[in-house]
Amino acid sequence: MRRIGVIMHGVTGRMGYNQHLVRSVLAIRDQGGVALSTGERVMLDPILVGRNAEKVGAIAKRYGVERWTDDIDAALADPNDSLFFDAGTTQMRGSLLSKAIAAGKDVYCEKPISDNVEEALDVARQAERAGIKHGVVQDKLFLPGLRKLAMLRDSGFFGRILSVRGEFGYWVFEGDWQAAQRPSWNYRTADGGGIILDMLCHWRYVLDNLFGKVQAVSCLGATHIPRRVDEAGRPYEADADDAAYATFELEGGAIAHINSSWAVRVRRDDLVTFQVDGTHGSAVAGLTRCFTQHRVNTPKPVWNPDVPQTIDFFGGWEEVPNNTLYENGFKAQWEMFVRHLCDDGPWPYDLYEGVKGVQLAELGLRSWKERRWLDVPAIER
Repeated sequence: MRRIGVIMHGVTGRMGYNQHLVRSVLAIRDQGGVALSTGERVMLDPILVGRNAEKVGAIAKRYGVERWTDDIDAALADPNDSLFFDAGTTQMRGSLLSKAIAAGKDVYCEKPISDNVEEALDVARQAERAGIKHGVVQDKLFLPGLRKLAMLRDSGFFGRILSVRGEFGYWVFEGDWQAAQRPSWNYRTADGGGIILDMLCHWRYVLDNLFGKVQAVSCLGATHIPRRVDEAGRPYEADADDAAYATFELEGGAIAHINSSWAVRVRRDDLVTFQVDGTHGSAVAGLTRCFTQHRVNTPKPVWNPDVPQTIDFFGGWEEVPNNTLYENGFKAQWEMFVRHLCDDGPWPYDLYEGVKGVQLAELGLRSWKERRWLDVPAIER
């Protein structure tokens, strides 16, 4: 049994706690480690790090994690821990990754890897110069619904892909008469908030990997709810964008349009859905389920507003069966990264992929400000 000591920063936050600590690292511990191609197993040994010692210590005690600290410098100085993971705030991430790289640690982190391209690219280049292994979370590629879309694409089901339409979001309560289900910093620009910075990083890797490289973007942002109430019951000015309406030109000619909003009420199958239309067939996928309609099963509607519609448009779609057992996407990517560290397994999701996400978010914000289309240039390493 091999061991990897993992310095885990940001586990008191929702994503770091639920998806990375509990459902990934601790789940891997409970299953007896990650199996390598040699048959050997790798066990992750986390040390939890955070500024609030009381919170970090309580989490460690709850889950039987023996090591925790509020001293990140001491944790980075320990040669027995070789991997640094960060799920803290975006604004701290660049400097924390730089410190970890300087300490000789391999790094793995949440996205965005920074709130600006210049810092993101600098961190990626630091990692490359240091010769360490590095990665960024790209969890939506591991969702069952999107993996089914990838299978359909690889099988030739779509023919030539024409368009992709995404709908993401839900109503985040304002915090006055009902508590908000997202932290208040998401809605303050000074704290690194904004849905464009958050979600266009996701849409970059989804579009690039599933449908075609993003070549140009036009984005309109909005702050629909300008005043909210924070966790302590204090009203605050919500000056960050809480909705984004973005269109993308993709390599190969397909057009993608994705609406992202924390001020929308859901009337669809899931919190995110993607409809992919091709010459031979179409598919609609959510987080887990995926429905298809082939061209031979496509109904032939005729526009006539004077006659009630008789076609059941939902009834003409077939669900892709769950022939594959899909694990939690965050855990699956953790295991893939561990195999990359120990087994030189394949790993396309390095920090430069994280730079691309920040680049698209930055261009989206600029497009909104300048009210125009912008080309997406290649990232120079």
